[in-house]
Amino acid sequence: MTDKKAILKEKSLAYHKGPVAGKIHVVSSKPCETQDELSLAYTPGVAEPCLEIKAHPEDVYAYTGKGNMVAVVSDGTAVLGLGNIGPAAGLPVMEGKAVLFKRFADIDAVPLCLGGMLGPNGKTDADRLIDVVATIEPTFGGINLEDIGGPACFKVERALKKKMGIPVFHDDQHGTAIISLAALLNAAKIKGCRLEDMKVVVNGAGAAGLACALFYISAGIRKENLVICDSKGVIYKGRPVGMTEFNEPLATERNCRTLAEALVGADVFLGCSIGNCVTPEMVRTMAPQPIIFAMANPVPEIDPGEALAAGALLVGTGRTDYPNQINNVLGFPGIFRGALDVRARDINEEMKLGAAHALAELAQTAIPPEVKAVLTAAYPGDAAKGMFEGENPLSASYVIPKPFDPRVVPHVARYVAEAAMASGVAGTVITDLDAYEKAVAQRIARR
Repeated sequence: MTDKKAILKEKSLAYHKGPVAGKIHVVSSKPCETQDELSLAYTPGVAEPCLEIKAHPEDVYAYTGKGNMVAVVSDGTAVLGLGNIGPAAGLPVMEGKAVLFKRFADIDAVPLCLGGMLGPNGKTDADRLIDVVATIEPTFGGINLEDIGGPACFKVERALKKKMGIPVFHDDQHGTAIISLAALLNAAKIKGCRLEDMKVVVNGAGAAGLACALFYISAGIRKENLVICDSKGVIYKGRPVGMTEFNEPLATERNCRTLAEALVGADVFLGCSIGNCVTPEMVRTMAPQPIIFAMANPVPEIDPGEALAAGALLVGTGRTDYPNQINNVLGFPGIFRGALDVRARDINEEMKLGAAHALAELAQTAIPPEVKAVLTAAYPGDAAKGMFEGENPLSASYVIPKPFDPRVVPHVARYVAEAAMASGVAGTVITDLDAYEKAVAQRIARR
């Protein structure tokens, strides 16, 4: 173990262990310090909201925390970078997700790591997981599925979206797709290309890779211009091995069989796979000034410096120490904030596209002084390079906003809420979206 890794391990374990174990706790939103307050919080006063909800079920949003409560659900079978470590070992990750929900969007999130979800083959029993998660709908305003192994994750989300009347969102799929599309929209502007003319290669056919491919098609990428690779090579029509109901619809008819062959002439590489699987020589065979999103963690599919030296126009990764970090925290807090605030029944394609366009727009918007001060404190190196200057700060090293930009969640929430209302899945209406965006910003600032 290197000194850097040893230091990180020691600091992380200390962070999680003290002064109390874990990263979250419950805080009451109402006072309970007197006899009178106790009688209101519990018996006998609590009977009154119970009876109101019994008579008018929608009043659950008026008298409980359901409208601001999200369950972060996992069985621990596909924890990022760690694999199938089980529900207990996955709990620190789900607690971390709850921390991010609260920190960035003032959403109360509860980690639910579920045991007994494995079938005889040691993989997720999708039907059992579906049945269990469906039972918790009365308590939560939304469900964030996390770190559930494929292909069960696809079936689980699809079934729960049909079965439940609250939004269900598998962040491992759609978070990556939304954030990377936002970056791609801006990268295409810099490159001077239309999405429908771009040739895209996706390496990795797990939850994130397949979701990205499908989402890009929704946004305008032509299916015939898209090639997906997995550990067996290109997913092509008639491939005798490794075909499923989820990757078969995306199989290419092109005569390429390896990642290297697929990249020849491609405009975009999107990696949701393993480190160091792309070489500078491969980049040099791509179209002029290719766009590289190498998102494997902790080691990208290609080192950004090597990709740029080989002719890449710009590079995005999943890491904090390189420009253009494609980080899911840019998405899910604002997406759920908007969905919860209009009591959406679903997080549909229109809402996801709204989130992507909100992020892309924000990276092209002048940064006001008070926001610049926050970003300068959080990213002093980037600020010193002038990244946050100008009427339109969009550049090859800034195609996506930064996670600590306080405008991100309010802007994403606005676009998501607007799309929910326009697509007919909202339970309530927000009439003044400008005022709503400002209110969300103020709410988060007070958090």
